[in-house]
Amino acid sequence: MNQSVLFQDAFNVQLIPAQEPVMQEDEVLLKPEFIGLCGTDLSSYKGTMPLVSYPRIPGHEVGAVIIKKGAKVPEHFRIGDAVTVNPYSNCGTCPACLQGRYNTCQFNQTLGVQRDGAMQPLFSIHHSKLFVSATLSTKLLALVEPLSVGYHASERARVKEGDQVLVIGCGVIGLGAILACVSKGANVIAADIDDEKLEFLKQFGVSKIINTRTTPLVATVYEYTNHRGADVVIEAVGATATYQAALDAVSFAGRIACIGYAKEEIPVNTSLIVRKELDVMGSRNALGEFAPVIRMLEEGKLPFEALISKIYQSGAAAEALNYWYHHPDKIIKILLKFN
Repeated sequence: MNQSVLFQDAFNVQLIPAQEPVMQEDEVLLKPEFIGLCGTDLSSYKGTMPLVSYPRIPGHEVGAVIIKKGAKVPEHFRIGDAVTVNPYSNCGTCPACLQGRYNTCQFNQTLGVQRDGAMQPLFSIHHSKLFVSATLSTKLLALVEPLSVGYHASERARVKEGDQVLVIGCGVIGLGAILACVSKGANVIAADIDDEKLEFLKQFGVSKIINTRTTPLVATVYEYTNHRGADVVIEAVGATATYQAALDAVSFAGRIACIGYAKEEIPVNTSLIVRKELDVMGSRNALGEFAPVIRMLEEGKLPFEALISKIYQSGAAAEALNYWYHHPDKIIKILLKFN
């Protein structure tokens, strides 16, 4: 299928003739095989994503193969390599870039959001954005970017072996944080409003779960932690109640990493930040986490393929998004299969 997926406007997904990509000497030409649908894509589909402009080719969770390389691409990148990509851009001169925190560049443009993405038969990208795996399928490589976002939150919160970590919100980004914390030897408490999702987590080494619809979150966390509170809380929802719960449930001298984007201003009890002397930090995108996530997937100690809820052919992108829109509780990750 020589067509690209296009968000023409909200609820308007089209297939358009693919443009021939122009490859620079320091770029590679990639043939996507699997592209993940992200919550950003669903928001773009619904018309509620403020950062996207239409029309836009989506796609930033990439599993692809190198089919051509420019003259200035290093030799260790080879034709036929299975790769994923870092989809973020960075300017190199803003305050974040000058600190080496390129993931939060002030002028970042993410593939498929502020610039056209990977949902096309071929696309080119600079070799510095590539991550190769000799053993992972392109299907699993398409999981690397979303899992890296959650892994980055665990890095921001300095999660270590033996920590009691509460993760609030078990969507795919929260799941990434959970998998990172489990892989680091932390003890994870998972909180969500969906019993099926919480049961699903048990196969990933999570034994302490809390359905916040039916169980008091903060009291249960204190019960699970010998009345100390969680050493780390990772907030992956973005709601008033969950941000306040993070402050209440974290221990004195604890750490909170915030991934959840709030859709409105949130009032919180800031006295707890002072009294508990908390480290409260934002967590955006991913920085150095692509490589450790790839290693985690390569080790295969957990059933990572179970994260994939459905696979659609790329020509059925509209059908896939419509299903997710109407059945959000049934989906962890949808992949689109190309060619």
